[in-house]
Amino acid sequence: MTAQIHFIDGQWHAGEGSAVRSLDPAKNQVIWQGHSATEAQVDRAFQAARRAFADWADLTFDARAAIVQAFGQQLTQHKEAMALTIARETGKPLWETRTEVAAMIGKVDISIRAYHERTGVKESPMPQGVGVLRHRPHGVVAVFGPYNFPGHLPNGHIIPALLAGNTVVFKPSEMTPMVAEETVKLWQAAGLPAGVLNLVQGEVATGKAVAAHTELDGLFFTGSSRTGHFLHQQFAGRPDKILALEMGGNNPLLVTEVSDIDAAVHDIIQSAFISSGQRCTCARRLYLPANSEGDAILARLVAVTSQLQVGLYDAEQQPFMGSMISNQVAKGMLAVQQQLIELGAKPLVRMQLLVEDTGMVSPGILDCTNASALPDEEHFGPLLKVFRFADFDQALVAANNTNFGLSAGLLSDNAELYQKFLRRIRAGIVNWNRPITGASSAAPFGGIGGSGNHRASAYYAADYCAYPVASVELTRLEMPAQLSPGLHFSV
Repeated sequence: MTAQIHFIDGQWHAGEGSAVRSLDPAKNQVIWQGHSATEAQVDRAFQAARRAFADWADLTFDARAAIVQAFGQQLTQHKEAMALTIARETGKPLWETRTEVAAMIGKVDISIRAYHERTGVKESPMPQGVGVLRHRPHGVVAVFGPYNFPGHLPNGHIIPALLAGNTVVFKPSEMTPMVAEETVKLWQAAGLPAGVLNLVQGEVATGKAVAAHTELDGLFFTGSSRTGHFLHQQFAGRPDKILALEMGGNNPLLVTEVSDIDAAVHDIIQSAFISSGQRCTCARRLYLPANSEGDAILARLVAVTSQLQVGLYDAEQQPFMGSMISNQVAKGMLAVQQQLIELGAKPLVRMQLLVEDTGMVSPGILDCTNASALPDEEHFGPLLKVFRFADFDQALVAANNTNFGLSAGLLSDNAELYQKFLRRIRAGIVNWNRPITGASSAAPFGGIGGSGNHRASAYYAADYCAYPVASVELTRLEMPAQLSPGLHFSV
């Protein structure tokens, strides 16, 4: 019997499209398979979401929040199983996937707080009546999830969307379908009404069918800049549809005037190589001074990076890095490394494929100071490009020389330099003496340029999940105390 992998109108269904499967990228084992959703099945998912919308939106906020909290309780009860599922499908070490599940659980209370703070009901007295600000759900929204945080990032869209009263059609990454399936099963166990959350699995064709559906009122996307730009083009001329894009970055990290070299190297490694470099906030470009301080930092960085532990997600002695998402993606990063070397980059630590037919690669560091015609692209993997600078202001100019603008950071003991950096750097996330990969769910998350469309997520997700409705209200009709000039009721 074909696996039932699609959740439509409260029931699990087998796919009617092409065969799809998911591999454990660390062990090269098939761990999930089924058939993709057809256009007809996507349509049924949207129709179910539309039918469910009115009743779900009509519930009180507390009633919706109670179901979301029940989902959080389900996650808590099954947190270790969920962490293992994420690890198996992404290759990330268990220590890291456990933090992802913890973030998913924390998202419940944070989203409830954000809803009240950013989209709650507010009243203000007026000369006649009262002004009331409310927020209303858009209707049926789609959520596109990425593979790097297949639990946490879609969760960051789904929970605020449901709290606001929207119904959802969820299309996860084709590389992490099992995490999505297990997540939706927890929503089902939490008592979510039929049709409120629908899951359709598949590849590009399924995603296109979702994005093009006539019943779609909004789309919330986390993923590559390339796909995000395609969606933005598709939605051009459609102001009736809300589009929230969280895309990638070519993120700079500047280091100068540090007293603790090991602390600097620690934060560089955490910024560049956490999650095998598969975070949109990872540092892609490292700027070091062209002096003895920069030489010392670089030498220490090379030494420590060369000893980073890469291994299986379930190893008793947990590695720092696990596998990349697939062997194909890993080979793509090796090709990028070779391309950059051909453009003049000097390998300081060469990235290598550690196990054939897997995504296991070691981290790489390239000195790109004398390279030419480097592409302004997000190289989504554990490859750090180093640039040496003689002047801090020139380094700032170089750091801003990108179409992206997601995250940036400065490691320095000089507070005045940080103030200058903060004023001039173009990024939505700017950190000082901290890794640039750690984003709080209690803060907005987003970037500018090729990194987003000014729809910050995380704490600000509430903003794009509902629209404001401004009202002036009076409990009974009253004549105004003073009539407008030229208006007479004495006749």
